[in-house]
Amino acid sequence: MAQNTFDARIAETYEEKWPELFEPAVVDPAVDFLAGLAGSDAGPSGSDAASSGPGPAPSGPGPASSGSGAALEFGVGTGRLALPLSRRGVRVHGIDLSTAMIAQLRAKPGAERVGVTVGDFATTRVDGTFALAYLVRNTITNLTTQDEQVECFRNAAAHLGPGGCFVIEVYVPELRRLPPGQTVHPFAVTPAHLGFEEYDVAAQLAVSHHYWTAGGQVEIYSSTHRYVWPAELDLMARLAGMALHERWAGWGASRSPARAGATSRSGGSPPRKVQQCSPVACCRGRVSGRVGWDTLHTGRSV
Repeated sequence: MAQNTFDARIAETYEEKWPELFEPAVVDPAVDFLAGLAGSDAGPSGSDAASSGPGPAPSGPGPASSGSGAALEFGVGTGRLALPLSRRGVRVHGIDLSTAMIAQLRAKPGAERVGVTVGDFATTRVDGTFALAYLVRNTITNLTTQDEQVECFRNAAAHLGPGGCFVIEVYVPELRRLPPGQTVHPFAVTPAHLGFEEYDVAAQLAVSHHYWTAGGQVEIYSSTHRYVWPAELDLMARLAGMALHERWAGWGASRSPARAGATSRSGGSPPRKVQQCSPVACCRGRVSGRVGWDTLHTGRSV
């Protein structure tokens, strides 16, 4: 059963705790890539952001009625990618279990362009079909059982129109960083933030422990994740009727093929961890009843 670890405390300080996630150098390459897959005709993110305004104020779009130019984000959160993607002319709908994160999204300019459904993205269905479904920042690991992760792939496939694509950004598990006989390794060591990953190898689970210091006080946060291997993701795609198309080590035109040693952690995070050079992959939508899986993790129809 899905668990919501993004409560009001985390949601209200999310951007303060992980400001690097919102830097243009991180956001723009991802938005450019996703907009291209969704079929946006707008220009690059950098040129679009300055001219974008809050726009009209209807109550927000409903789910897309056709696949072209429409994107579905699993774990939309505060709208870090959904908002700039919507400014590129892509009709974006998001699914998220955290009402506190959605409240942060709704408070931002342009939020009326993004439709939102509260629910578990592994199983929640929305109306319409999409050219693109995407899941970033390791959010697949928020699903803490293999069955839930498989259902996530099936849910993505069910929402994709012909030629659609499912994109996942997720880190390569870092068990190789563990010293022999140990189950914990640090991923963030700064004066303001300590982060440690605690592994249960038999259960394929990792608990991220965070300790922040500010104003003489310590804030503690822990979250459980099911780490997943690239080959396992490919098999999940096959179970959902998809096939791997391509896998890259990151976003942008300069991205390179993913390799096991290419992943490095930057700063740490809560359930959605920030990774530099996280492998990205994409899956294409159903064609004659089949769906293709491409990697960044990218999947294309076959």
